[in-house]
Amino acid sequence: MRNKKNAVPAVATANREAGARATLGMVAAACGVSPSTVSRILNGTAVVSQDKREAVDRAIADLGFIPNPIARGLAGGRTLSVGVVTQALDSPFYGLALSGIEQELSPAGYSALFVSGNWNADEEGRCIEMLRSRRVDGIIVLTGRLSDDELRNLSGSMPVVVTGRNLSAPGLYSLDFNNFEAARLATDHLLTLGHRRIAFIAGDPIHPDSTERLRGYRAALKASGVRYNPALVLPGKYHEESGLLAVAQLIESREPFSAIFAANDQMAFGAALALYRRGLRVPDDISLVGLDDLSGASHSIPPLTTIHQSVDELGRIAARSMLLMLAGKTPDANLPEPRLIVRSSTRAWQPGAPV
Repeated sequence: MRNKKNAVPAVATANREAGARATLGMVAAACGVSPSTVSRILNGTAVVSQDKREAVDRAIADLGFIPNPIARGLAGGRTLSVGVVTQALDSPFYGLALSGIEQELSPAGYSALFVSGNWNADEEGRCIEMLRSRRVDGIIVLTGRLSDDELRNLSGSMPVVVTGRNLSAPGLYSLDFNNFEAARLATDHLLTLGHRRIAFIAGDPIHPDSTERLRGYRAALKASGVRYNPALVLPGKYHEESGLLAVAQLIESREPFSAIFAANDQMAFGAALALYRRGLRVPDDISLVGLDDLSGASHSIPPLTTIHQSVDELGRIAARSMLLMLAGKTPDANLPEPRLIVRSSTRAWQPGAPV
């Protein structure tokens, strides 16, 4: 009588020599069970003896069988994939969020499909339809320009997690950062240092968070009895070049200022370069504050004072919320509150500064 324990290596050898890919049926035949039993063992739903489970594990290892997660998911009515609509795959901000999402989904057996909407509602719509055609189990939308109604409609067919919004609908969970408080903290820090002519580089007004950051800036000024001066508010686009152009425009306007609050770190990096090109030193001549606390903030020269927003945690919380929804549970998570991180780019106001 043939020894079953020796059968697996013999089948494995023949399989490798033939260059064939191991199948579920091969695993079943090698250990003397049905393919459905192997499938249930892989899915963790089988009630079998420890010996039988170990035999299947040996067969999988010896045959080099690689379970197909999509096939396993389809058997349970799922693809074990989550679509993620970001806005710019090369953005240092969104890159951190995507990393956080992937680090949460992967251990749970889910794959993330990343697509970029490029801040275009039509493009985001095409991304959504592509993800739906791939039969993803749910979709995470990182901010974006899809309307609230479109997101609510989407949540009628699958779980949706959206960031940068404050929405409520069945099948939809939203996560919103306290942008008002973040901007208020940044502006108040400069006011506490004695600055009164504080320039503000605003974000793109079509971004949901931009109006809140402008509102926080104005609220801090008002609370300190400082008159709001629209000449000190410059338009920005949340990227480095727009920060550089905003400061160049500000200097050319000859409007006096002693400090700059940029609505995100990327614009603060551009602002610092513009000041350097004009021979102005940070913080000796101009104090500078950003928002986000990207990794580059602590490595800039000088290190940038900023408002900490845990972008990696944003991605993690969004992914965890999605996994809870896929498990039929209701998420109950909030993003951490903003925190002021004081570094070397700010100092007390000095009378007689050159600007």
